[in-house]
Amino acid sequence: MEEYQTIIRKYVRRRQGVYALYRRGKLYYVGLATNLRARLKTHLKDRHGTSWDRFSVYLTIGDSHLRELEALILRVVRPKGNKQKGRLIGSEDMRRKLTRDLKESLYKNLLEITGRYAKPVEDETESEGQQPPLARYIKGRLKLRARYRGRFVRAQVRNDGQIRFAGKLYASPSAAAAACRGRASNGWTFWEYERARGDWVRLDELRR
Repeated sequence: MEEYQTIIRKYVRRRQGVYALYRRGKLYYVGLATNLRARLKTHLKDRHGTSWDRFSVYLTIGDSHLRELEALILRVVRPKGNKQKGRLIGSEDMRRKLTRDLKESLYKNLLEITGRYAKPVEDETESEGQQPPLARYIKGRLKLRARYRGRFVRAQVRNDGQIRFAGKLYASPSAAAAACRGRASNGWTFWEYERARGDWVRLDELRR
């Protein structure tokens, strides 16, 4: 890096990407930069200065997914020099859900083996004066959508759990779905919510 800066500059100047620092053949640090040459030069003098003796750079076209790439690498390899773990925007830890689903599957198998059967879980119903069922599962407003007759219809969940659809308020997902379809409907499977940007899943996943 120090001896051949002119040549290295030719390849990485004003380029963005992910870089890796190594020491004695082992990965030490992973980072991202929109100006790789400047970042690598900085690492010759900062706290990492004496901790690496080789580097690799991975050039990208644009920088729109740099943070996601860095986060994935940090999650997988966990380099010694990185203090922070990779953080994916809008991500969630699926281990809790996986644990619950595994327990549920094991319990069902146990019931079948012993000749017993679990009672079906009934859909939530709302009576007058009760809190909207969605209120217990949300922390703020949610966008809803559903595919109906070849197009998407959209609704909005308010902070109190009520659903605004076509200018009217509904206490439950099923009531809003029935208003859309003109007949009784299961709103938990009819509507989808945006769990993360661009990631739409059935509303029933929120309840689970």
